[in-house]
Amino acid sequence: MIPTMKEKYNQEVVPALKKAHGYANPMQVPRITKVVVNMSVNTKVDKDALKSISDDLAKISGQRPVITKAKKSISNFALREGMPIGAKVTLRGARMYEFLDRLMNVALPRIRDFRGVSAKAFDGRGSYTLGLKEQTIFPEINPDNVKRTQGMDISIVTTAETDAEARDLLKHLGMPFAA
Repeated sequence: MIPTMKEKYNQEVVPALKKAHGYANPMQVPRITKVVVNMSVNTKVDKDALKSISDDLAKISGQRPVITKAKKSISNFALREGMPIGAKVTLRGARMYEFLDRLMNVALPRIRDFRGVSAKAFDGRGSYTLGLKEQTIFPEINPDNVKRTQGMDISIVTTAETDAEARDLLKHLGMPFAA
């Protein structure tokens, strides 16, 4: 089964971007290569907090997360090299398109007073990063079972060479950018 967002990309987005940017070949059209979802614990890590964010991330993404560890020690944060500090998931292929579809059409509209996401969060090379304040906007998470709300960073990596191309790609896919 092909995800609906991938069908939309192939049927609508590729022809629209070919026409708008004058690409000669459909393989020149930018595409999304991966989505990285990262949750980190901002307090002294206890095993329960790490397990809960790991479980939440697994429910949201449909894939088991990898525990991230500190690269270096920082004494002001009581952080030692090798300590577990969060969890991340890298999504590719069908799971990536399913996640983006749920993010754009279900989760983002559930944010209170939502007016769109920032159109300035591009990195200069065509990748987009979005920060969310809580994980309960996803329908897979039951708000009654959440002990503490946890934010997450979502990075969308594209093959676009410029931010304008990446913005057009995401806009055609349905990303609700603020006016």
